[in-house]
Order: sequence, then structure tokens, then C-alpha cells
Amino acid sequence: MATDILAEITGMLVEIVGDEYLLAEEVTMRTTFNEDLALESIEFVALAELLHHRYGAEVDLMGFLAEKDMDAILAMSVGELVTHIGRITHTSPARAAAGTSPASAG
Repeated sequence: MATDILAEITGMLVEIVGDEYLLAEEVTMRTTFNEDLALESIEFVALAELLHHRYGAEVDLMGFLAEKDMDAILAMSVGELVTHIGRITHTSPARAAAGTSPASAG
């Protein structure tokens, strides 16, 4: 499940920042949004929108970030977001009942 989420987030990041940048270094669970990807705030907003479209309102990136202090936000890894999404989508009864999978979501 985590590898599927990581692949989806990587695809979203390619869409947001362009794949020439991401091709320079593979996105892994340890990749940081600030230091490794140098994501700007507008790109976080774009990522939040893509996550909302893909996973629904339960995966609220801005709410997730609001729970962190500035140092934690700057040090946040892709893996932390993958874990957050996995926890929410795994425990969401609506997702389980709907049988939502990466292939069926569009």
C-alpha cells in the first residue's frame, strides 16, 4: 500500500514541479519536501489540491501541516505524508466500502 501511495505522490510531484527536476533524484520515503525537492508554498497548495481530488477531504494536507511547527514542516519527508495518507485511507470506512483503488480512481 505504501509503495502505491508513494508512486501516486511522486506522480503528483512530477505534475507540479516538472519531471526534469525529479529525474535528477528518485523520490523515496526519505526525500524531504524542503531540502530535497525545494517545494514552495504554492506547490504545497497544488499538492494539497491533487491529494484532495485523489483521496477526498479526509486527506487534508493543510490540516496535517497545521499540526506541525515550522521546523517539523521544513524537515517533513515524503514518507511522513505517505504514512499519513495510508493511515487515513486504511481506516476510512467509506473508502473500504467503496473499494477505492488507484486503478479505479480517476
